[in-house]
Amino acid sequence: MAAAGGGLHGAEAGRLRVGVLDLQGDVREHAAALERAGAEVRRVKRPEELEGLAGLALPGGESTTLRSLLARDGWPEALRRAVEAGLGLFGTCAGAILMAREIEGEGPGPLPVLPITIRRNAFGRQIDSFVARIAPEELDPELAGSPPEPLEAVFIRAPRIAAVAPGGARVLARWRGEPVLVGRGRWLASTFHPELTRDLRVARTWLGLLASRG
Repeated sequence: MAAAGGGLHGAEAGRLRVGVLDLQGDVREHAAALERAGAEVRRVKRPEELEGLAGLALPGGESTTLRSLLARDGWPEALRRAVEAGLGLFGTCAGAILMAREIEGEGPGPLPVLPITIRRNAFGRQIDSFVARIAPEELDPELAGSPPEPLEAVFIRAPRIAAVAPGGARVLARWRGEPVLVGRGRWLASTFHPELTRDLRVARTWLGLLASRG
């Protein structure tokens, strides 16, 4: 799926208008973080509510359930049209799985905009969830800030980004050398949950990508 380079939606009033997919996962937390980062936020329950949005956040949850929910009620065609018209996407955890061009053992995700290969539940089960502090040297300089500071990252039954196609996506954060946050154009995907911390750098990075490509 490739963006057609259409005009940015939802920026006319100064604040970017973005949505949070409201089917399951950390919807409230994503909405709160994006609002604190300066966006106007709409919770999106139906395909027609994509109209007028610059971007859509895809919360974590259970990726198989999300895929099933997105396979009906007009979602596939509505999302395809919106992405081709320039809709940005920000997937976290299960949301990142949806955006991968290759899910190990399964084929492409339903929104295969990122040239990455992803492995589900690769960091272990729910009981293996953990919080990490990603050192500044493993962050993109723009994300690290000035002066650079560590980034707190919450991993919950997290997938792994097993491969990034050369030149296909920018790695913005690594943890112990592995990519955990990647971006391409208006699309951003993380295997951790930035919405569960008070650090807004990842949310602001996505909003910056949306604004810079208006």
